[in-house]
Amino acid sequence: MMTPEELLRGQGLRVTRPRLAVLDVLTQGGHLEVEEITRQVRERLDSVSTQAVYDVLGALSRAGLARRIEPAGSPARFEARVGDNHHHIVCRSCGTIEDIDCVVGERPCLRPSDGHGFQVDEAEVTFWGLCPACQRKRFED
Repeated sequence: MMTPEELLRGQGLRVTRPRLAVLDVLTQGGHLEVEEITRQVRERLDSVSTQAVYDVLGALSRAGLARRIEPAGSPARFEARVGDNHHHIVCRSCGTIEDIDCVVGERPCLRPSDGHGFQVDEAEVTFWGLCPACQRKRFED
């Protein structure tokens, strides 16, 4: 397993304290909004601006070390699970997001009926429904 420093260097990125802190937050798991990532990074570092966190997230995403997802009606969220072509399921009520492994096991999972000449290498699939907690709440109400 590569260290965070090796991951950054392997993608041609400088190793900085903000990049290491953001990577650490993302590798803890979840689908985090920038505000939550910033809050957790500030617990690790003396000071960091929200813009610096945005810049780090952009660099990590471009380098393939983070993934940005934007479910409809939700702010951008980031995760460290990359490169495995997984999908997401989102609760329509509370917005909880969970990972779902690739439906068919290989990229791009779905093929468009007309690719318009594109070489398709990825399909972003989002499933929608109600999470177990919201189902229970609906049943209790």
